[in-house]
Amino acid sequence: MSEEVYTVEQFAERLKLHPKTVLRFIREGRVRAVKVGKSYRILRSEMEALTGAAPRERPTAFRVTSIVDMPDVNPEFAQRLARQVTSARIGQEPRPDPMHIDVAYDPARRHLKVVIVGSPADTASMLQILQALGGG
Repeated sequence: MSEEVYTVEQFAERLKLHPKTVLRFIREGRVRAVKVGKSYRILRSEMEALTGAAPRERPTAFRVTSIVDMPDVNPEFAQRLARQVTSARIGQEPRPDPMHIDVAYDPARRHLKVVIVGSPADTASMLQILQALGGG
């Protein structure tokens, strides 16, 4: 069973907060979110952790940051890959130390970058997914 996912506006409405407050919480690291295009998606477990409804487990001892550069990528492929990567991230079981993924595409250079920050095991799994999706 997958966990509910909220937009910033939905998250703010449920907690009776202003959306800018939620965005500030994300920037400060008080709420973990996944960036999808220009917006964020937040898991229900983050709401529970913020309100104290469910205690957060202790995060892992260290995290890995990986940057994947993909040159000569057309816009349609970049958009499809960004959706698939974020869907793969959201589809995972909730973790005490969730992975963060940012996807950036430069249409002038036709260059795609994927930044992954997470536990070594989660990052390795996501790199395998990226390799399969990217055909590399």
